[in-house]
Amino acid sequence: MSQQAEKWDQRFTALDCIDAQASTVLTENSHLLPSRGRALDLASGLGGNAIHLARAGLEVSAIDLSSVAMTKLSIYAEQQQLTISCCCRDLENEAEQQSDGLDENAFDVIVVSHYLYRPLLPSLLRALRPRGLLFYQTFTQQRIGASGPSNSAYRLAENELLRHCEGLHILLYREDGLQGDTAQGFRNQAMVIAQRP
Repeated sequence: MSQQAEKWDQRFTALDCIDAQASTVLTENSHLLPSRGRALDLASGLGGNAIHLARAGLEVSAIDLSSVAMTKLSIYAEQQQLTISCCCRDLENEAEQQSDGLDENAFDVIVVSHYLYRPLLPSLLRALRPRGLLFYQTFTQQRIGASGPSNSAYRLAENELLRHCEGLHILLYREDGLQGDTAQGFRNQAMVIAQRP
């Protein structure tokens, strides 16, 4: 087991799926979801996004590095009769081996929140079906306070998320940065909803 997997297993041991929250980009824009189809919740943790997607009627695949999180989510999904398939995978290691295992044209919706591994992004975009939607939200280098990763390599540069979505139709983009009254607004993060043509 990798040190990263061990770290996340320890974190998720004390937490429960019932408390897992879906990301802002998903909850505030659920009206854009298709009424049916396949969805991927990448780096799902305890499945806040996966649970939200399944309750919206989608068939969900949840992938995370933590076996503890995937076991808990699998049990919760079965108890709640939600269509969520859980898989414990180290996608970063797989991407380094050029075998991330994300099939092309596999998903109508892909959701990623609070996770950034740049080499995986091209595979994610290829995994979207035509007219498929990417909901992505994660931390930015421009920030107020200490939330999110301390290592800036795991944070987006200004407008970086937009650049990764080049060639997609942008339905929504938000990155408030340090503009205006920083006590209000969407701070420390960027979000995008983009559709594959």
